[in-house]
Amino acid sequence: MPSELGGVNVSKGVFMNAPLMPKATAVWLVDNTALSFDQVADFCGLHSLEVQAIADDEVAIGMQGLDPVTNGQLTREEISRCEADTAERLKLSTSDIPLPEARGKGPRYTPLLKRQDKPDAIAWLLRHYPELSDAQVGRMIGTTKPTINSIRDRSHWNSPNLRPRSPVEIGLCSMEELESNLDTARARAKRKAVREQKATEKAALAKRDVLAAEEAPVEEAASESQVEDDTSAETSVWAPLANSAAAGLAAEAEGFVSTPTEEIEPAVASVWPPKAEETDAS
Repeated sequence: MPSELGGVNVSKGVFMNAPLMPKATAVWLVDNTALSFDQVADFCGLHSLEVQAIADDEVAIGMQGLDPVTNGQLTREEISRCEADTAERLKLSTSDIPLPEARGKGPRYTPLLKRQDKPDAIAWLLRHYPELSDAQVGRMIGTTKPTINSIRDRSHWNSPNLRPRSPVEIGLCSMEELESNLDTARARAKRKAVREQKATEKAALAKRDVLAAEEAPVEEAASESQVEDDTSAETSVWAPLANSAAAGLAAEAEGFVSTPTEEIEPAVASVWPPKAEETDAS
């Protein structure tokens, strides 16, 4: 945006004391006063060479001069004072009319002839650059979020007749503005992907810890059951042997008790000296 608009410096919202139509005022001052080129240039915010070119009919040819005395920007006394001394400078007359305030950033203005092309541009952006947010599309095209959503879900009243066209070709935004918004959207998508990856890795670690905590009691129970199985196996191997030995001893004891004792004839006591009959017989 130029720093001067209609002779008024609008940079940073500051309005300087200058005529509203600087070149037309300069044309009138050159033609109707004896002011020097420097005085006219300082008052109108122009360069002295440009004022000289106006005097030589090289610039602003055929332009109608604007009388600053008639519109209240100068007085005859002020012009006479500066004509008498070339070192003096013209001062703009103060006016009771309030100066316009600098307009801040607001909704983008779109000419009436191009407003009907907005839905086509929105459809084109949604198709080719879905990473753009609704706020970015609204700023570039100069539209609202409900309109963007209606075109996205095909509920727009003119949805069957939409022809997606580039907003740059239509003239709704510049290529630099589109590229700047695309860079911002891609950087935002990259940051989002990094955050999602970190969240996925964190969830995987948490799930692995939970599974490990659940498997630990199962492994302990399995080891305990293995020990019990080993113990039962050893018992099952040696128990028959022990039982068989005990059974044998019990059987022997039972047989010893239950078997009737044979009648044993009492032994005859030997008599000495033997009897004669037994001696002869021998």
